[in-house]
Amino acid sequence: MILFPAIDLKNGECVRLLRGDMAQATVFNADPEAQARTFAAKGFEYLHVVDLDGAFAGHPVNADAVRRILSSLTMKMQLGGGVRDMKTVRGWLEAGVTRVIIGTAAVRDPDFVREAARLYPDRIAVGIDARDGWVAVEGWAKTSNVSALDLGRRFEDAGVAAIIYTDIARDGALQGLNIASTVALAEALAVPVIASGGLASIEDVRRLTEPDCVRLAGAIAGRALYDGRLDPREALAVLRGRGAPVRPEGAPP
Repeated sequence: MILFPAIDLKNGECVRLLRGDMAQATVFNADPEAQARTFAAKGFEYLHVVDLDGAFAGHPVNADAVRRILSSLTMKMQLGGGVRDMKTVRGWLEAGVTRVIIGTAAVRDPDFVREAARLYPDRIAVGIDARDGWVAVEGWAKTSNVSALDLGRRFEDAGVAAIIYTDIARDGALQGLNIASTVALAEALAVPVIASGGLASIEDVRRLTEPDCVRLAGAIAGRALYDGRLDPREALAVLRGRGAPVRPEGAPP
């Protein structure tokens, strides 16, 4: 079970949105590179980055910010937002991104996803962002007529590394992960599923260690990390099986 800290990029800054609304963006760090270093220092091993502007534009927009993060990154990175063609996939993988996430194009051009997964085994993930069970596209601005389950099934045999399932209604709202829907998707598919949207507290992290979540490959944490609701060291300890509270840095033994 991997806990991915999230960096969402808007205008070159690290922000969090409320339910995917670009008009409700809170800037948490004007220096995404520094934020990535902070996450690495806290013990995280895999970073989740989204080019929000790119998701709306259909091509990378915050490329400079991503490259700055990569220049000093000491952990793996998965990156999504504006990935609509093979040139973009190849460019990011060659730049040092561990795994590229394809979202909108997975709905509109499934053959592209299949070809990318064939060319780059274990380095392509599919982002399924759902609103009431229906997949949203173009930075969540539009809702398709494809269900989350149907989209996941399209890529059962494609060789994708993971499916990242986001419940838009919970994203950035600190309401807790939609465990029921995410687990149902994971149980219906052979592809590993990562939970996203709403993780709010250490209780949510502990929930991920319960038996019904055994098929989940990980979860993404955003706002809860930024506003201090979730202690990184404690969360990582829980997921690594220790579970005991971790002594804060600087505290007496």
